[in-house]
Amino acid sequence: MRTSASVGAYRFNTRQESSYLALIETKYQTITIKTKPNMNRFLKSMAAIACGVGFLPLNASAQGWPSQYQGVMLQGFYWDSFDASQWTKLESQADELAPYFKLVWVPQSAYCGGKSMGYNDLYWFTNYNSSFGTEQELRSMIGTFKQKGIGTIADVVINHRGTVKNWFDFPEETYKGKTYKMTSTDVCAGDDKGKAAKEAKKQGVSLSANYDTGEDWDGMRDLDHNSANVQNCVKAYLDLLLNDLGYAGVRYDMTKGYAGKFTGIYNKAANPTYSVGEYFDGNKTNVTNWLNATKVDGKVMSAAFDFPIRYSVRDAANNGNWSKLANGGLATDVVYKRYAVTFIENHDTEKRSDAAQDPIRKDTLAANAYLLAMPGTPCVFYKHWTDCKQDIKNMILVRNIAGIHNESQWSCTENSASRYVVTTTGANMRLRAAVGTTANAYTPTDDGWALAAEGYHWRYFLPTSAETVFPSLPSGEYHNAPTVTLRAISTTKNAQIVYTLDGSNPTASGTKVANGTKVTLPNGKCTLKAALLANGKVGTIVTRTYDVRKFEAYTFSVYVNTENVGWKNCYFWTWGGDDTHAPANNKWPGDNVTTLTEKNGKKWYSKQFKINTPTDYVNFVFAKESSVQTADVSGITTDAYFEIQNSKDSQGHYLVKNVTADQPTAIADIAVSHNANATSVVAIDGRTVRRFNNAVPTTEAISGLAPGIYIVNGKKVLVR
Repeated sequence: MRTSASVGAYRFNTRQESSYLALIETKYQTITIKTKPNMNRFLKSMAAIACGVGFLPLNASAQGWPSQYQGVMLQGFYWDSFDASQWTKLESQADELAPYFKLVWVPQSAYCGGKSMGYNDLYWFTNYNSSFGTEQELRSMIGTFKQKGIGTIADVVINHRGTVKNWFDFPEETYKGKTYKMTSTDVCAGDDKGKAAKEAKKQGVSLSANYDTGEDWDGMRDLDHNSANVQNCVKAYLDLLLNDLGYAGVRYDMTKGYAGKFTGIYNKAANPTYSVGEYFDGNKTNVTNWLNATKVDGKVMSAAFDFPIRYSVRDAANNGNWSKLANGGLATDVVYKRYAVTFIENHDTEKRSDAAQDPIRKDTLAANAYLLAMPGTPCVFYKHWTDCKQDIKNMILVRNIAGIHNESQWSCTENSASRYVVTTTGANMRLRAAVGTTANAYTPTDDGWALAAEGYHWRYFLPTSAETVFPSLPSGEYHNAPTVTLRAISTTKNAQIVYTLDGSNPTASGTKVANGTKVTLPNGKCTLKAALLANGKVGTIVTRTYDVRKFEAYTFSVYVNTENVGWKNCYFWTWGGDDTHAPANNKWPGDNVTTLTEKNGKKWYSKQFKINTPTDYVNFVFAKESSVQTADVSGITTDAYFEIQNSKDSQGHYLVKNVTADQPTAIADIAVSHNANATSVVAIDGRTVRRFNNAVPTTEAISGLAPGIYIVNGKKVLVR
């Protein structure tokens, strides 16, 4: 069903001809409310956005998924994202995520007996020290997200369950003073195509008399959900997730494995605000049948991932035929769009060389732009977010400004192989989106529209009645004198814009520029404030904060020690980042390194690489030969030392230990003084990686840096 990743990586064909035009970033916006009658709803919505409101209507119930829900969800992991999805790392991004995502779906969070993505679930109640962090770190992340207005979605695996040592010894656990224990009689008759029955006979125990109500999975014990004991365990498990750990909702794994009525039973008892099931099927009728099967008292009790629309988008993007979007899915269905959680990629569809996955191979930006302009609740894939933040921020913020929700009305405005155009009506205003190979040539033929944001193969338009300014760059960190385009959205032709870069409010007598003016941002930290100037009056002020830093390309080295496994050579298979890191020998297993370098008392196979941009990185697999390899090593940007271990993962790939911090040039963890100020950060090889016009706290100076050793205030600092 799910296997561990090996050679290869996801590559995005999104070399962006990006003008990154026009967005409103809600987190830093300053709203001056001047109540034009046609703007009241818009401004109220903007005020709610600025306050971090989760877009949950007051009359919403927990019936599967809230009605008219305006939030967007992030899948906070991908396959084998053991480093990227650590609870501490996700928590550290809360401030950046909050303006864009109201829900974050995280991996299954209990211990599974070893390193695991969580789909071989074992403990439900007592052990939450998982591959992603400790229970304390988990609770801290959930709590921080909640403070920022983000709900955390638990990955719930109840189709099957692992055992401690043999086929039927499920853990015995206590929760709220009650002991929960499953036995062999909670396992479906016929489990594992009869293997479970043979094992039960050997042990002298019995299975359930009930056969599986869904698909059998040959791998772990399929649970009999007709069992009262199983139902009691699941209900208590959900209570712990929602009411003890503090999750806001649940994502049910592999719901094809048991009848939909059980999801209804469990949600009736647990009452989650958000519930979404993985019914892995591209046939809309099959998915809607599952939704209907969850009904209790005539009410659908869960949303479902919109696999039908995912396959429509995949076909459109991969074939370059955007008319295939007309095939639609749950989100385009007037009855079921409320329950559609739309997506274009997840951990089971992304490119993984260990299995025949089914990824979007190009135009991921246009694919995301389509979903984020449509009804349903979009779920953005973590890799898409980290690779394409500026575009996805634009899309989400414009969606929020329009007030698009999961039941919004929409219509197809244009449909051809090269371009698909939709118009969606939000709670505040309409949004028009063009996606496809000719999307950037699209301009509405009907009056009253203004370009708000665009990127490679996508464009968003808002009504001119919005009467606002859209700076093209959201608040954040940038490099090397970026330019921000100031775009006016106004019914007034040739509308002027007034702006400042020092944080002061723009005035009618201040700097005036025309629509579309590009402003170069200075190095260091600055605050942009911009507004329309109409009839001598300054309109709604839009605020951005920027941290502009200098970046220069640099080289680094990767050292590999193979003494534990006795390899006499080491192949380097490399990829990732800006797509310039493929091995010189592009046939697996890549570049054969045979020369050893003695360093720090050990011998290492080493190779140099170049980081070309601030977001560049290199991924690795090391190999002895085509059939003997390590697990993936991801996201390396600085000098690093690795030792290949004489132990393997579940796929038979040697594990790799990062021993950079153990080298004599490294230092132990330090307690950085918040009071110490820094004007620059220098890499261990002498490169200046950051320079500040004014001194900043050391913790701020190193925030967000890639793991490695840096010089700050003349002292070595280790960033993990």
